Amino acid sequence: MKRAKGLVLKMPASVIPMAAIPALAIPALLSAGTMRAADAPVVVTSIKPIHSLVAAIMQGVGEPELIVDGSASPHTYSLKPSNARALQDAKVIFWVGPGLEAFLEKPLQALGSDASIAALDDAPGLVKLPFREGGAFEAHDDDAPEHDSASPEHDSASAHHEAEAAHGAEADHDHGHDDHGAFDTHLWLDPMNAKAMAAMITTTLAAADPANALTYQGNAKALDDRLDALDTEIKGMVAPVKDKPFIVFHDAYQYFEHRYGIRVSGSITVSPETIPGAERVSEIHRKVGELGATCVFAEPQFEPRLIDVVIEGTRAKSGVLDPEAATLKAGPDLYFTLMRGIARSMRDCLSGA
Repeated sequence: MKRAKGLVLKMPASVIPMAAIPALAIPALLSAGTMRAADAPVVVTSIKPIHSLVAAIMQGVGEPELIVDGSASPHTYSLKPSNARALQDAKVIFWVGPGLEAFLEKPLQALGSDASIAALDDAPGLVKLPFREGGAFEAHDDDAPEHDSASPEHDSASAHHEAEAAHGAEADHDHGHDDHGAFDTHLWLDPMNAKAMAAMITTTLAAADPANALTYQGNAKALDDRLDALDTEIKGMVAPVKDKPFIVFHDAYQYFEHRYGIRVSGSITVSPETIPGAERVSEIHRKVGELGATCVFAEPQFEPRLIDVVIEGTRAKSGVLDPEAATLKAGPDLYFTLMRGIARSMRDCLSGA
């Protein structure tokens, strides 16, 4: 807080009795605090995990606005008038990219022309993984060849493919990303990807708001350290159960699996906005038995009864994973709660706790 002219504070303001502050100085002090808040740039974010990273970096400067709030999903979201106004007023806008928030692509062109728009799927250093399909993973392309994901050949090829993706991420970035939809867009589910996105967020904010650049950079360093600690913590949480197979509602967890060596066996649907048909549900029910899947995981904002049908008559248990933080309150700590929640749910269900 700025000091009023001619007023010397000998101790922290929080312990100074109001009676000790000259009456004429009080409006000046209040005005200084209001001015600081007013100077914060208007920053808009698309989804909760991205909002959390931006909020952590903006602490002490301001709070970003969030478009997809509550239990809504970017897969099924429709823009509201209040969202349109926020985009129009924004100085900086952060989103993952059109592969995830397709509903934002045209509004950003129409309403965000005066803002700095950062698609975080273009952040340097990201690990990007291609979509999985075939066998227990529903094909994205109806003409794609089927592969038996339970076979050793498929497991070996998949592991090799993932290793290539990890080592080729930097080269992939250098060649650009014109086709945003060619890879899995749930990028934030690897803390190392979160670090790469945080670096891009920091650079973008500092360029748009140089007066607060040092604050952004200091917050980013603290966030970076927290993400490293989180990564170590999650490795310890899932290590005892990482070899136990499971089925997920939709294929959103590749980055988490890739980072921590988790063994996923398949997904019920390729896209959560499309309810799988009876034939697909029957196929997954059969796969649960064949693969010996320990758990089948639902998601809070989508149809849970499908999970009951899939595990009926098998030894598999059901659990809940929340990759987009539908049940969590937005804020700078949400990302850490989200990642720990996924790790804890996996550990508890797969260990039989």
